[in-house]
Amino acid sequence: MTPFSFEWQWNIEYLIFFGLLYLALAIIGCGTLYALVKTWLDIVKDKKE
Repeated sequence: MTPFSFEWQWNIEYLIFFGLLYLALAIIGCGTLYALVKTWLDIVKDKKE
């Protein structure tokens, strides 16, 4: 059930659960993005040398 679902209710349980879920997804996304950017910069650096 997501906030876009028809049966969504604004209860504190939903806010805590989905808040932590979206926080975990954001942390995973930022970590993946960081790794991709770092890898890209290392590849470009190796090509220049």
